[in-house]
Amino acid sequence: MTTDPIYINACGMLNALGNDTTEIFGKLIKGDVSGVSPWEIKVQDKTVYVGKIQADLPEVPKELAMYDCRNNRLVLAALQQIEAELEILKQSVPAERIAIVIGSSTSGILEGEDALEYKMQHGEYPDQFHYRQQEIGTASVFLREYLGFNGLAYTVSTACSSSAKVFASARRLIHSGLCDAAIVGGIDSLCRLTVNGFSALESVSTGRCNPMSRNRDGINIGEAAALFLLSKQTSDIRLLGVGESSDAHHMSAPHPEGKGAIAAMQSALDDAGLTKCDIGYINMHGTATPLNDAMESIAINEIFGADVPVSSTKPLVGHTLGAAGGTETGFCWLLLQNSGQPVPLPPHIWDEAQDERIPGLNLVQPGDTLAVSPGTALLSNSFAFGGNNASVILGRI
Repeated sequence: MTTDPIYINACGMLNALGNDTTEIFGKLIKGDVSGVSPWEIKVQDKTVYVGKIQADLPEVPKELAMYDCRNNRLVLAALQQIEAELEILKQSVPAERIAIVIGSSTSGILEGEDALEYKMQHGEYPDQFHYRQQEIGTASVFLREYLGFNGLAYTVSTACSSSAKVFASARRLIHSGLCDAAIVGGIDSLCRLTVNGFSALESVSTGRCNPMSRNRDGINIGEAAALFLLSKQTSDIRLLGVGESSDAHHMSAPHPEGKGAIAAMQSALDDAGLTKCDIGYINMHGTATPLNDAMESIAINEIFGADVPVSSTKPLVGHTLGAAGGTETGFCWLLLQNSGQPVPLPPHIWDEAQDERIPGLNLVQPGDTLAVSPGTALLSNSFAFGGNNASVILGRI
């Protein structure tokens, strides 16, 4: 098994901030929360805020109609943004040597919901419904079919850490010689099942989410797509390290002392050969639930202290579940694109009501910047149900 450096050659994204990386970056550094707004669907007779993509999505080709769902249309929209780089990559890497590893938790369940509602009214499923539309692994298989590839393609589904773990999975495939490059990322789309499920857990905020505040009361669900090209071909941004842990403390609650989060972050640092002083910014998991924010504060403070700039970007896009890891790693990628100048960091949007029960952190204020240069490293955290934790470190070369 080789340990050659792995680089990120391209990134394409859609989320509540915008429909491409340029629009997303502009709104990200401004702390624009306008994309998280009241959902037109009531949840238990209550209005909830969601992060919804406002884009005209590409159509799935008719010959792949069995895969046609909003999730896979989001995949296509993200793919279109990296097609030029993919074509360049294919000049030196055969298509059968390009793997596809996607993280998702909801897949196309929205189409399953609509089909079930139709059946309840008409006694049969609609003609256009196919079970493949809602299978949890459909995005990776669909992408392989759409591109005409015949190599490895699979989906990682570990709830909210799914598309952070894909970086480790794809890197292992490349290092083991099973492929030479990979398309990785995360996709999740809004559906009633997820929002109602989190509402039943009393985890949905009554308004816009308020991470790290003593007044925090839950999450806003969002939808997003993020795709990356990973290979050994040199580019400006490198995948420096990935740390994974599975503490299995509880089915849905994190370990209160942040043991799994600490293990993931420290493992990522060790994997990258870095120390705490090498990290310039942390994109927190920062869900705005009481338990997550408390344990993450403890975990970050345990390793990094209270000096490193940190922020949660979930008030800007919502909690995009299986797409969260890819989306927030993508935010780090966007920041690292701006080498040679101080880049504004994503501000931490909250009511500034400090929770005295948890350690204070260096939450990014509007206008705070980071000088990006070769050697700058950024970390993104993703923590999930069942203690499925992952931390990803990217670096500017």
